[in-house]
Amino acid sequence: MKTIFARLLKDESGATAIEYGLIAALISVALIAGAGTLGNTLNTTFDKLGTKLSTSTTGKL
Repeated sequence: MKTIFARLLKDESGATAIEYGLIAALISVALIAGAGTLGNTLNTTFDKLGTKLSTSTTGKL
């Protein structure tokens, strides 16, 4: 029983899997935050462009 417990303490494969899981979670959070920021920036840009287009065409009619 003592040797099984000692072998279990030396086994680090579970810790490695947890570390990879944490790294993947952090990367996912960074991607989601970046996509949200990019989406907001694009939305603002297209809103400004749409406003300029609609005001330039209404003045000529």
